Amino acid sequence: MSLGLYNAAVPVTSGSAGLAPRLTGRRVGLVANPASIDARFVHVGDLIASLPGVTLAALFGPQHGFRSDVQDNMVETDHASHPTLGVPIYSLYGDSREPDAAMLAGLDLLVIDLPDVGTRVYTYIHTMTNCLRACARHGVPVLVCDRPNPVGGHAVEGGMLEPGFESFVGLFPIPLRHGLTIGEMARFCNESFDLGASLDVLPVTGWHRGMYHDDTGLPWVMPSPNLPTLDSAIVYPGQVLLEGTNLSEGRGTTRPFELTGAPWLDAHAVAAAMNDHRLPGVHARPAEFQPTFQKHAGTPCGGCQLHVTDRNLFQPVLTTVALLQTCRRLGPDQFRWREPPYEYEKVKPPIDILSGSDRLRRQLDDDIPFTVIAESWASAIDAFRSRRQEFLLY
Repeated sequence: MSLGLYNAAVPVTSGSAGLAPRLTGRRVGLVANPASIDARFVHVGDLIASLPGVTLAALFGPQHGFRSDVQDNMVETDHASHPTLGVPIYSLYGDSREPDAAMLAGLDLLVIDLPDVGTRVYTYIHTMTNCLRACARHGVPVLVCDRPNPVGGHAVEGGMLEPGFESFVGLFPIPLRHGLTIGEMARFCNESFDLGASLDVLPVTGWHRGMYHDDTGLPWVMPSPNLPTLDSAIVYPGQVLLEGTNLSEGRGTTRPFELTGAPWLDAHAVAAAMNDHRLPGVHARPAEFQPTFQKHAGTPCGGCQLHVTDRNLFQPVLTTVALLQTCRRLGPDQFRWREPPYEYEKVKPPIDILSGSDRLRRQLDDDIPFTVIAESWASAIDAFRSRRQEFLLY
C-alpha cells in the first residue's frame, strides 16, 4: 500500500526565506494568516517586523481572518488592530474583498504569503488576484512568497470554470484541481487575465512537483479551520463539492471533508456501493457520526470516511462525483442541491459555482455515469495543461 511519500534530497524552504533584501527601506503591507510560517515556526509578520530599515505598515487577512479564528465559512471578519505590532489589520472578507485606496495608501510594496491547497474554490487565490488587480490600479508593486502546493503539482482534474459562473469561489477559467503553487497561480492569472500588477514571485527551494506537504519537512499549520490535516486537504479538491448539497461534508466533526453522510443514509450501503466502483487509490469505510455544527448538527448521520491508500492513483474529483451519484441513488427522495445564497452568490445554485458551470448538476440529475462525466473534462484539462506550462517555476 503506497502513500506516495517522496524523500526530499534538498530541504524545502518557503519563498519568505528570501524576503529580507527585497524590503529594505520600504513601507510594507502583508497578506497572511497563521499558516504563513517558515520551517522554524516564525511567522512572516514577525519576520518582517524584525527587519531593520523596514516598516510593517498594514496587515490584511483573507477568509477566516488574519488570525484564522473564524470557524465557519461565509462568516465575515471585521477590521482590527494587531495587539503587539500596533498596525491595522484589514479584512479582505467582509464589506470588500479587495484592498481599497485607503488601505494601500503609503505602501511601497504589498507582500502576499498565503497557504493554498491546490483547489480553484479555495478563496485565498482569489483574495490574491483581487490584490493584484487593486495594486495595479493604485500603483503598488506586489511580491508573492511562494509555497509548495500541499497536494502536489502534477495532477490536474475536474471541470473548468465556464463564462457566466464567476464568483468568489472561482474567478477565472481553471480546473477544480489546478496543480499550481500560489506563486505560479499569481503569474498565470496576472498575465493571462490582464490583471496588470507589477508582480514578483519569490520561489521555494528544494520542492519538486511530485511532493506532497509531508515530503517537504515544513510544518503543517491549518490553512483554514476546517482543513486540520493533510489528509483533509488531499480529499478536499473533490469533497468541497458536497458544500453544494444537503449532505454533510463532515464540518462539525474532527475529520472534515473525509467524512460524508446524512441522516437518511445507511453507512454500510454507502461504503459498499463506493467500494464496488473500485475507485483508484481510495477505500470507503462505513462511518456514523454526529456533527456538532453546520449541516445536521446534533443529528446522527450515516455515510463513509474516505481513506486514501495511494495518493498517486487517487483522483479526488472523480471520487466525489462517484460519491454524489451513489448518495443520490441511495436516497433519491431526500437528496437535494443546496439553495443560494453561497459565497456572495445569490442566484446561481452553489453546486454550479463550485463545479464551475451547471454541467455537473445537469449530468448528475440525468444520472450520467460518473466515468462518463469525468471523460467530459478531458479536452479542457489538456488545454489548461498546455496554457499553464510557461508559468511553471518548478
